[in-house]
Amino acid sequence: MNKSFALAGAALIAALAASPVHAQDRYAQRPPLVVSPDLTAPWVLQLGQAPGRQLARQPRVAQRPAYQPGRDNTVVDHNALRVMGQPRGRQATQPAPDRQIRTAAIQRPVQPQINPIYLPQTVAYDGPEKPGTIVIDTTKNFLYLVEAGGQARRYGVGTGKPGFEWSGTHKVTQKREWPDWRPPAEMIAREKAKGRHLPVHMAGGPENPLGARALYLGSTLYRIHGTNQPWTIGQAVSSGCIRMRNEDVMDLYERVGVGTRVIVI
Repeated sequence: MNKSFALAGAALIAALAASPVHAQDRYAQRPPLVVSPDLTAPWVLQLGQAPGRQLARQPRVAQRPAYQPGRDNTVVDHNALRVMGQPRGRQATQPAPDRQIRTAAIQRPVQPQINPIYLPQTVAYDGPEKPGTIVIDTTKNFLYLVEAGGQARRYGVGTGKPGFEWSGTHKVTQKREWPDWRPPAEMIAREKAKGRHLPVHMAGGPENPLGARALYLGSTLYRIHGTNQPWTIGQAVSSGCIRMRNEDVMDLYERVGVGTRVIVI
């Protein structure tokens, strides 16, 4: 019987030696990979797809937006933005530097604003002048149009610079809308000596120093007029004329007529 066992053991050893056995042979046919839907659901939701829908990777195509008048239609290169250190997909909000330069070149410099005290307002008046009279205080740079009931409408004005002050009483002899400007000969000569050449005549318009309206005083060369330099209101800057903001002289123009008494103090 021992001989039978010995023969059986020898046969088994011979069979194992003829066909070696490896550990992976037990999985010669591997079972299918099964992933729980609970694990895939968060990833599906992040991709904006409903669970169970087949996900297909679509090629990314850059779409050029339709041209819209009045808007910046520059196509943004998001890869370029990423290279410059900006997050991919972020829209560029600043125009190109050369465009900024062109824009700045056509913008006019911002002028300083006048003191609000020189804006039109109604104030108390206890002087002796009758309603309808214009009183100009050249020391405080105010023009008063006397009204009834102890009141006056007050405007800020620009007055004569040092050496060009004057005082007196006159009447409005003419009224002109967008008047022409003809500088006096002495003004032309005076400015020429400073290196500034004035025109002999300038047609009325927004660039004209007399502005939108003019009230001529008596037979003098002085006027109450508008200006193309409204930031100078409240200062002694003129050659003797009384200058006002264009909107203010237009308002005064409608309130007074030829023959109005004007007192300059």
